[in-house]
Amino acid sequence: MVTMNVSLPDPLKEWVEIQVKGGEYASVSDYIRDLIRHDQQRQHVLETAIAEGLESGRSQRNADAILAEIKARLRNG
Repeated sequence: MVTMNVSLPDPLKEWVEIQVKGGEYASVSDYIRDLIRHDQQRQHVLETAIAEGLESGRSQRNADAILAEIKARLRNG
């Protein structure tokens, strides 16, 4: 494993320290590794969704119909 030095402004440093003190993380390094893993996972999900969207082809609906459906879903929870 290699070491990296990261500079953070005081508010971010304090945030990281609070997260570690909360007990979920053993160390600052553990917290940062978890953030990176979550970012990798988010990136993978996004890339997968984009690929699926591109493979699905063009929609037969127009933008207004799509927005109306989205708004209805949000209203109905």
